[in-house]
Formats: sequence, structure tokens, C-alpha cells
Amino acid sequence: MTLNSSERSAIISLWGKIAPNASALGAEALERLFLSFPQTKTYFSHFDLSHGSADLLNHGGKVVNALGEAAKHIDSLSGSLSTLSDLHAYNLRVDPGNFKLLSQTIQVTLAAHFPEDFTPSVQAAWDKFIAEVAAVLTSKYR
Repeated sequence: MTLNSSERSAIISLWGKIAPNASALGAEALERLFLSFPQTKTYFSHFDLSHGSADLLNHGGKVVNALGEAAKHIDSLSGSLSTLSDLHAYNLRVDPGNFKLLSQTIQVTLAAHFPEDFTPSVQAAWDKFIAEVAAVLTSKYR
């Protein structure tokens, strides 16, 4: 799956609006994840998962900013996400299925905050982009 130039532009354009609020958006996406898919909480037993907690803001920011870094290196995702892929595959051992679940909650969060910008074509581009990021992050599980 390769992003075309229109899809790349859509990713980068929306990223400019996401970046200033990365931590809050990431925390909201994580809250949606934990509420919708409670089994995903098992990886965060040491976190305060209450609304607005420092743990959610910190980790949510890491997640969303990692997507921003991926967007900056959209043509070389494997190289730019290699360290993060190693961390998830070898150290954290996160269930690869959780990346798909998180992808869904990120997209719902973006749609809620950027309804004018998150058109069906932009959503399709983000869905494809996040799927490519997830594929790289899970590539070392094999």
C-alpha cells in the first residue's frame, strides 16, 4: 500500500493542525481506546488512566507525535520507525491487534476535532497512513 501525492498532502496538511494539540488529542484517543476496548488497559497497569491524567497526556502525546514523525518521513517509514518497532516487538510485546484498535480511536478523535478537514477522502488517507505505520510497527513480530 503506497500513499499517492494527494493522500500525502492530506496527511501533512492535517498534521499541521494536530501538532499543537498532540498530547490532548492523543490522551483523548487513548481514553476512547480504553473505554471501547477495556482489554487494552493490560499494558498500562502502572498508569493513571483517569480523565486528563498526566500519564494519558504524556503517552498520548508520544503516540500522536510518533505519527507526526512518520508523516515527516512518509517516504521512509521503515527507517524512521525502526526503533519504535523494536520497542513494541521486543520490549513491550504489545498485541499487534491493538494498533488497529488505536487507529480507529485516533480517527474518531480527529473527526470529532476537525470535522471540516476530516472529509471522507482525508479519512481514507489517514486510515491508509495509519495502517502503513501499524504494518511497520508490527513487522518485527514475525
